Amino acid sequence: MADEKDPVEDGLEEDIDEALEEDSEFDDDSEESSTERPSDTGWYVIHSYSGYENKVQKNLMHRIESMGMQDSIFQIVVPTEEEVELKDGHRRTVERRVFPGYILVEMVLDEDSWYVVRNTPGVTGFVGSGNKPTPLRQDDVDKILKRMEAEAPKVKVSFRVGDRVRIVEGPFEDFMGTVDEIDLDRTRVRVLVNFFGRETPIDLDFLQVERT
Repeated sequence: MADEKDPVEDGLEEDIDEALEEDSEFDDDSEESSTERPSDTGWYVIHSYSGYENKVQKNLMHRIESMGMQDSIFQIVVPTEEEVELKDGHRRTVERRVFPGYILVEMVLDEDSWYVVRNTPGVTGFVGSGNKPTPLRQDDVDKILKRMEAEAPKVKVSFRVGDRVRIVEGPFEDFMGTVDEIDLDRTRVRVLVNFFGRETPIDLDFLQVERT
């Protein structure tokens, strides 16, 4: 899913932004209840405008507290993962939304909990068939949560195997070559360079090459 902001009318964006910020000044650190969840607890997906996920999360958490819904709505998760971007010769770790515009809610779905979630400013609806929200399978939820807990951030590179690149650092600076292999774990790339009429493989750091 591409990480692009959904088109929203300027005036509507401002109204939503104001509504979301009215009650956003509170401690959003919450601890998962130590008691067992009711048997009819499920994970549901709600849709919001892309870019408003964190504001919706905070506002919904506040509504749960103020309306006494802690026994029906348990967790609100904005799926994210850390990603290392390589830009202008520098590494930068950023947090990227895995599913822009979507938020996971662990809850017991009934009329009251549905009302609280659905009427949170910025929430455009539940994901499901018709008017009936569809719960996620637990193994799918586990995969998403595990992905968020990954220790090593993913490395985002701008080149792929077969791309032409230019070496920007080291003894082969300004040489052109072709990407032959990419090692994301080591952040290394093997580039085939024509050297004295022979195609020679050179092992380089990601920061030492740029796509042409």
